[in-house]
Amino acid sequence: MPDWTYHPLRPLAAAALGVRRSQRAALHGLATIVKRPRGAKTVAAVLDHPPVPADLLGRFGASVPVGVAKEAIRALPVLCASVVEIGPVEVADLPLVRTALTGRRCRVIGRAADAEAAELLAPLVDRVVVGDPPDLVRLTDPSIAAASTALDDESATVLATPAVLLAAGPGWFLRVIEARQPSSPEPGLREAGLNPRRWPAWVWGLIVGVAMTVAGLAAAAITLGPVLLWYDRDFLGMDLTGVDEVNARLGHFLQHDRITMAGGMVAIGILYTGLAWGGIRRGWPWARRAYLISGIIGFPTLLYFLATGFVEPLHTALAIVLFPMFLLATWRRPAVARWTIAPEGPELQRRRALVGQLLMIVTGLGLFAGGATVSIVGLTGVFVDTDLVFLDTDPAVLDAANPHLAPFIAHDRAGFGGLLMATAAAIVLLSLWGWRRGEAWVWWTLAGAATAGFAPALIIHKGIGYTTFEHLFPVYLGVVFSVLALALSNAYLRAER
Repeated sequence: MPDWTYHPLRPLAAAALGVRRSQRAALHGLATIVKRPRGAKTVAAVLDHPPVPADLLGRFGASVPVGVAKEAIRALPVLCASVVEIGPVEVADLPLVRTALTGRRCRVIGRAADAEAAELLAPLVDRVVVGDPPDLVRLTDPSIAAASTALDDESATVLATPAVLLAAGPGWFLRVIEARQPSSPEPGLREAGLNPRRWPAWVWGLIVGVAMTVAGLAAAAITLGPVLLWYDRDFLGMDLTGVDEVNARLGHFLQHDRITMAGGMVAIGILYTGLAWGGIRRGWPWARRAYLISGIIGFPTLLYFLATGFVEPLHTALAIVLFPMFLLATWRRPAVARWTIAPEGPELQRRRALVGQLLMIVTGLGLFAGGATVSIVGLTGVFVDTDLVFLDTDPAVLDAANPHLAPFIAHDRAGFGGLLMATAAAIVLLSLWGWRRGEAWVWWTLAGAATAGFAPALIIHKGIGYTTFEHLFPVYLGVVFSVLALALSNAYLRAER
């Protein structure tokens, strides 16, 4: 849940621009995006902020000075603020106010500095106030409890002052709304029994995640054992001994591709298990969307066989069995909130966690780019330069020895690329939307996925002697970023709820 005031990059921006200028720049940047065609919808989709609840609509927002009114009126509504107070407004400020109100998407209150300004301001805004009317609560305490207590008075309009926004960031609006969401006890399976038709969606998501994890472990066992199954040998027309006769390192090369793929399967299985158990089961709408988007990316990559020409029966069977369960897990959005919100913790802890969030998102984006690259390579050239250096050969020699070798390797390569993109999408969205204090399952899910994904890749590369720094640099970078992200966010995500 990125915070657009205390953004992870804020310490760097603050060092260069100063704290207030960096905050103004962040708000201006968001406002610039929002004013573009479909900009507001794009920001809302990326941040995954829900609509403001009906009981808070028009009475929960922020109080800002005239100097930032234009940016605030554009940016804050997409962050769940449905009213903005600007002021104090003097007569000389009216041209700025008129400009700020152009294309507004929220209720605006004008706080006039005097009676003359109030008279001129009245036609421009929804309400004019002078001084401190009793129904306007301007909060100086950034705690969620203070905001929730003030909002309990249905006649009150509750406004975050600049001090609150500077202390807690505009992500505070969503945290307050979530804390006020009525919550039911977490559901079990007792009432559903053994009838699958009555199972809640999260059960199907959990089954898919566990099945992917088990399948990945089974694939690892096969790779560490025979490497090739019967259908592999049938397609190639040779066994592992024949592969080694073509090239002494080719068997190890196949093993390294497949053990990396197996680690990726375990990683995405852990991510799906976490999203189902920790997210969908507890009613988080974003968890269902993250699961859905990842699957939409991953399942169609089964069709890569149309380009490679090799159909792997077990891979295909697994996808056919799990796809209906995936649909059952994601078909409907969670209807009932079942979460609890941890209290606000130390500010330094939250700032460190935001840096960790940024690092994890960057890691996920890097993995997605890597997955797309691997897919393209697998579907086109099959090998990269470092592969050919390791094998000490060129594709023409392998094609001459066995024309089925390149399509066989291409299938593994492209399939791993598709899996990596689906895994990366889950990592990015879980980190983007699920970063909340006390959600320990988020930390454990990301830690488990990182371990399952990176450790086998490093171990197998070291084991077969394929240790070219250029080839492994993205893995090293991913490990460093992941470890730093988990270390910085540990106290925040694993805080007591």
